[in-house]
Amino acid sequence: MPSQMNPYLSFRDNAREAMDFYQSVFGGTLESSTFGDMNMSDDPAEANKIMHSSLTTDSGFVLMASDTPSSMNLDEGSSYSISLSGDNGEELRGYWDRLLDGGQMDLPLEKAPWGDLFGMLTDRFGTSWMISIEGEDS
Repeated sequence: MPSQMNPYLSFRDNAREAMDFYQSVFGGTLESSTFGDMNMSDDPAEANKIMHSSLTTDSGFVLMASDTPSSMNLDEGSSYSISLSGDNGEELRGYWDRLLDGGQMDLPLEKAPWGDLFGMLTDRFGTSWMISIEGEDS
Protein backbone atom coordinates (compact mmCIF):
# COMPACT_ATOMS: atom_id res chain seq x y z
CA MET A 1 0.00 0.00 0.00
CA PRO A 2 1.38 3.45 -0.87
CA SER A 3 1.88 6.05 1.85
CA GLN A 4 -1.13 8.19 2.68
CA MET A 5 -1.77 11.47 4.44
CA ASN A 6 -4.93 11.45 6.54
CA PRO A 7 -6.22 14.49 8.45
CA TYR A 8 -6.66 13.71 12.16
CA LEU A 9 -8.88 16.12 14.06
CA SER A 10 -8.84 16.60 17.83
CA PHE A 11 -11.91 17.62 19.80
CA ARG A 12 -12.49 18.05 23.54
CA ASP A 13 -15.67 16.01 23.80
CA ASN A 14 -17.71 16.13 20.59
CA ALA A 15 -15.76 13.91 18.18
CA ARG A 16 -18.74 11.53 17.88
CA GLU A 17 -21.08 14.36 16.85
CA ALA A 18 -18.49 15.80 14.44
CA MET A 19 -17.74 12.46 12.79
CA ASP A 20 -21.45 11.68 12.42
CA PHE A 21 -21.78 15.07 10.70
CA TYR A 22 -18.82 14.38 8.39
CA GLN A 23 -20.33 11.01 7.50
CA SER A 24 -23.57 12.82 6.55
CA VAL A 25 -21.49 15.14 4.33
CA PHE A 26 -19.20 12.62 2.64
CA GLY A 27 -20.95 9.27 3.11
CA GLY A 28 -18.78 6.24 3.70
CA THR A 29 -18.07 3.92 6.58
CA LEU A 30 -17.50 5.29 10.08
CA GLU A 31 -15.73 3.23 12.72
CA SER A 32 -15.31 4.50 16.26
CA SER A 33 -14.06 3.19 19.58
CA THR A 34 -14.29 4.81 22.98
CA PHE A 35 -11.75 5.04 25.77
CA GLY A 36 -14.00 2.61 27.67
CA ASP A 37 -14.02 0.11 24.77
CA MET A 38 -10.22 0.05 24.91
CA ASN A 39 -10.00 0.06 28.72
CA MET A 40 -8.00 3.28 28.47
CA SER A 41 -9.83 5.38 31.06
CA ASP A 42 -10.06 5.17 34.81
CA ASP A 43 -12.45 8.12 34.76
CA PRO A 44 -16.06 6.94 34.19
CA ALA A 45 -16.95 10.43 32.92
CA GLU A 46 -14.58 9.94 29.99
CA ALA A 47 -15.28 6.29 29.16
CA ASN A 48 -17.71 7.21 26.36
CA LYS A 49 -15.41 9.75 24.74
CA ILE A 50 -14.01 8.77 21.35
CA MET A 51 -10.49 7.38 21.52
CA HIS A 52 -10.28 6.86 17.76
CA SER A 53 -12.69 7.37 14.89
CA SER A 54 -12.08 6.82 11.19
CA LEU A 55 -14.32 7.75 8.27
CA THR A 56 -13.47 6.10 4.94
CA THR A 57 -15.47 7.32 1.94
CA ASP A 58 -16.21 5.75 -1.42
CA SER A 59 -14.08 8.53 -2.95
CA GLY A 60 -11.07 7.28 -0.99
CA PHE A 61 -11.03 10.06 1.61
CA VAL A 62 -9.97 9.08 5.11
CA LEU A 63 -10.74 11.46 7.97
CA MET A 64 -9.83 10.56 11.54
CA ALA A 65 -10.66 12.15 14.89
CA SER A 66 -10.65 11.68 18.63
CA ASP A 67 -11.70 13.39 21.81
CA THR A 68 -9.00 14.78 24.08
CA PRO A 69 -9.20 13.61 27.70
CA SER A 70 -9.46 16.42 30.24
CA SER A 71 -6.04 15.40 31.59
CA MET A 72 -4.44 16.35 28.26
CA ASN A 73 -3.95 19.76 26.66
CA LEU A 74 -6.04 20.49 23.57
CA ASP A 75 -4.18 22.99 21.41
CA GLU A 76 -6.96 25.00 19.83
CA GLY A 77 -4.49 27.59 18.52
CA SER A 78 -3.24 25.51 15.61
CA SER A 79 -4.02 26.81 12.17
CA TYR A 80 -4.95 24.36 9.42
CA SER A 81 -7.45 23.84 6.62
CA ILE A 82 -8.59 20.73 4.84
CA SER A 83 -8.58 21.19 1.08
CA LEU A 84 -10.90 19.40 -1.34
CA SER A 85 -10.31 19.83 -5.05
CA GLY A 86 -11.07 18.25 -8.39
CA ASP A 87 -13.16 18.63 -11.49
CA ASN A 88 -16.38 17.01 -10.25
CA GLY A 89 -18.32 20.21 -9.64
CA GLU A 90 -21.54 18.52 -8.58
CA GLU A 91 -19.80 16.43 -5.91
CA LEU A 92 -17.69 19.31 -4.58
CA ARG A 93 -20.63 21.76 -4.52
CA GLY A 94 -22.57 19.16 -2.53
CA TYR A 95 -19.74 18.95 0.03
CA TRP A 96 -19.64 22.76 0.15
CA ASP A 97 -23.38 23.04 0.83
CA ARG A 98 -23.42 20.32 3.49
CA LEU A 99 -20.28 21.55 5.28
CA LEU A 100 -21.67 25.09 5.32
CA ASP A 101 -24.86 23.95 7.12
CA GLY A 102 -24.49 25.48 10.59
CA GLY A 103 -21.07 26.85 9.68
CA GLN A 104 -19.68 30.12 8.39
CA MET A 105 -18.66 31.14 4.87
CA ASP A 106 -15.21 32.73 4.99
CA LEU A 107 -14.83 33.28 1.23
CA PRO A 108 -17.67 32.62 -1.24
CA LEU A 109 -17.34 29.79 -3.72
CA GLU A 110 -16.66 31.86 -6.83
CA LYS A 111 -14.24 32.26 -9.70
CA ALA A 112 -10.68 32.82 -8.46
CA PRO A 113 -7.92 34.72 -10.29
CA TRP A 114 -6.38 31.40 -11.43
CA GLY A 115 -9.63 30.40 -13.14
CA ASP A 116 -11.11 27.75 -10.83
CA LEU A 117 -14.05 28.14 -8.48
CA PHE A 118 -12.65 28.49 -4.98
CA GLY A 119 -14.18 29.08 -1.57
CA MET A 120 -13.39 28.79 2.11
CA LEU A 121 -15.65 27.98 5.05
CA THR A 122 -15.51 27.01 8.69
CA ASP A 123 -17.92 24.23 9.62
CA ARG A 124 -20.01 24.07 12.79
CA PHE A 125 -17.17 22.27 14.61
CA GLY A 126 -14.56 24.92 13.82
CA THR A 127 -12.79 22.97 11.06
CA SER A 128 -11.62 25.13 8.15
CA TRP A 129 -12.23 23.86 4.61
CA MET A 130 -11.04 25.06 1.22
CA ILE A 131 -12.85 23.82 -1.88
CA SER A 132 -11.54 24.27 -5.40
CA ILE A 133 -13.44 23.16 -8.50
CA GLU A 134 -11.10 22.96 -11.46
CA GLY A 135 -12.08 24.43 -14.80
CA GLU A 136 -15.55 25.67 -13.85
CA ASP A 137 -17.06 29.08 -14.31
CA SER A 138 -19.18 30.63 -11.60
